[in-house]
Amino acid sequence: MHFRSYFAAAAIAVVALFTAVPVRAAPGAEPVKIGAILAVSGPASFLGSPEANTVVMLVKRINDKGGINGHKVILLLKDSKSDPQIALSLARQLIEEEQVFAIIGPSTSGETLKIKQLCNDAKTILISCASAEGITNPVAPYVFTTAQKDALAVRKIYETMKALNLHRIAIASSNTGFGKAGKTQLENLAPEFGIEIAADEVYEKEATDLSGLLTKIKAANVQAVVNWSIEPAQALLAKNMRQIGLTVPLFQSHGFANILYAKVAGAAAEGILFPSGRLVVAGVLPKDNPQKKVLMEYKKEYETDYKEDASTFGGHVWDALMLLTRAIEAAPDLDREKVRSALENIRGCVGIGGIFNLSATDHSGLDESAFSMLTVKGGKFIPYSGK
Repeated sequence: MHFRSYFAAAAIAVVALFTAVPVRAAPGAEPVKIGAILAVSGPASFLGSPEANTVVMLVKRINDKGGINGHKVILLLKDSKSDPQIALSLARQLIEEEQVFAIIGPSTSGETLKIKQLCNDAKTILISCASAEGITNPVAPYVFTTAQKDALAVRKIYETMKALNLHRIAIASSNTGFGKAGKTQLENLAPEFGIEIAADEVYEKEATDLSGLLTKIKAANVQAVVNWSIEPAQALLAKNMRQIGLTVPLFQSHGFANILYAKVAGAAAEGILFPSGRLVVAGVLPKDNPQKKVLMEYKKEYETDYKEDASTFGGHVWDALMLLTRAIEAAPDLDREKVRSALENIRGCVGIGGIFNLSATDHSGLDESAFSMLTVKGGKFIPYSGK
């Protein structure tokens, strides 16, 4: 089955939601209008579809409970089609025409970087669901993200390589915002961990065969391969490695944290290593894990509503809306600057992606402890325990 067919039904299901969700505000409290720019269709639909499902689910829950401090939420959900230029057009529409209070999303790094300056200049709070370092570094006052940053993922991968005595590697990455950002971090951090990059290859995000690229990598006599992408090529690369007899360990980015990738790759996915948030292994976490309760709550609610596995990427939207809700509740009134200030002062907030500790100099709020190293065994994600 073609990878994107998994997401076709979900994408169609949310198309009808791309208008304002009508609500009635509590007496004396005006509604708060929130935009969401998500890649419900296009090559990053595996991100945007569960994200769209999640934001709709959460807005309904918030409004059913009376809104945020009595302010009912009006949701304007827009499909970027995974295209940065469309995301920019939608952001302009939400800011200039709809005058939204805040924007959640976009789904991808390329889209987020495209609208970062626009949102900041307009003093519209943006809480991205993407992970590129450039989203929050340098800090822009009105721009935040809930996805674990790619530099943290790279450190987790390199620490694992060091423990396995792997030091000569190859990098494969897609020519997307996410791929380029990850490639930069892989290159920049390699010397710190004693890693030699013997081959460094880039491929088109629409690639349907990576055998030629992998043949070059095989000739470089590497000890491991790191792939950095969010496209279906993640599964394709694993299959092509097996087909050409390249048997070294394959590390994927945190963009691999969707079990559908493992299903598409089939037997070739066995043994893949990747850093991830803990949602995909929530059921096996110890009872005293501080995230377990919120992870299981989200997982149960999402899977009950949508009859599909909860996704780490949907979790990024959960965190975004929960952080925004907490900031609105903490602010003295519904004023963008006051809410923005409250947002960057949130501490110890347990979310899907980790425990958030935001500050004026850190608009991501997560550190390396947000990641666990996982592997694929028997077609399932399990915690990686070492050799």
